[in-house]
Amino acid sequence: MAGSFVKKLKRGLFMTHTEFIEKVGETLRRTGPVEAAQLDRVEEALIAADAGVELSMKLVDSLRQKVRKKTLTTADELLPALKGELLRLLRDTEGSMDTDRTSQRPRITMLVGVNGTGKTTTLAKIAKRKKEEGIRVLLAAADTFRAAAVEQLQIWADRVEVPLVHQHEGADPAAVVFDAISSARSKGMDEVLIDTAGRLHTQANLMKELEKVRKVAGREVEGAPHEVLLVLDATTGSNGIEQAERFGATAGVNGVVLTKLDGTAKGGVVLAIANTLGLPVRWVGVGEGVDDLLPFDAGEFVDALLAEDV
Repeated sequence: MAGSFVKKLKRGLFMTHTEFIEKVGETLRRTGPVEAAQLDRVEEALIAADAGVELSMKLVDSLRQKVRKKTLTTADELLPALKGELLRLLRDTEGSMDTDRTSQRPRITMLVGVNGTGKTTTLAKIAKRKKEEGIRVLLAAADTFRAAAVEQLQIWADRVEVPLVHQHEGADPAAVVFDAISSARSKGMDEVLIDTAGRLHTQANLMKELEKVRKVAGREVEGAPHEVLLVLDATTGSNGIEQAERFGATAGVNGVVLTKLDGTAKGGVVLAIANTLGLPVRWVGVGEGVDDLLPFDAGEFVDALLAEDV
């Protein structure tokens, strides 16, 4: 299973990897002392992958310091040193949350984000993954404002064979969540996954509704919502950082799902998210299929990004 995950991740990162290696492949294959021009090319490649200018400079400055201290001396040591810098950055955020061990049942997970990022389909894919792990999952259709949102989630719920709680279009999202938690308790479910609206008439109205949903969940289950995942479209690159900042304070985001990673050369945004927001990437979408949502692993990501081939 792990091997298939790695292969899917490599395919998903193909565009980012290809562009990165085109810029630095020759540099990383060279022998002899590390030269300033080599480090400049690494910096340019990171920026092109949408890691962000500030972070790219910070990472390469760290490599320059290693050269000055003579802990990095030859070009063949450059790739392992870069891998080490990226892993350190990503693993600092990976350890920042431990929501899976909560003793409260049902565990509550909310998905938030703007429309068009793949939020609803991502919810269903997470449900399928958890079901395969033996977790009893129930879905809540709390996006009652978007036309056909409930119908879309019902199709997915039927497809992955998990129960769905919903009301009519325009219903109070917090009421849907209340009903879903009550239903989960009566059925002995382990987790409730909540789909939320991505757009209302104004940004203020959207945030108000999300806050109301959070309060209802917290009133019904201690510590809920235990996980709030922001779904970002990887093709938007670093523009997703702005979305994260808007949702973060009100929605209480503590993790990120990055979708459509296979459709962009901007996969370096994973690094920007970790650096700017201090949030762990929990899942990555690498295709349209129901099994193409992968749990994020920093080591596998870095290996796939910097691999000599895919």
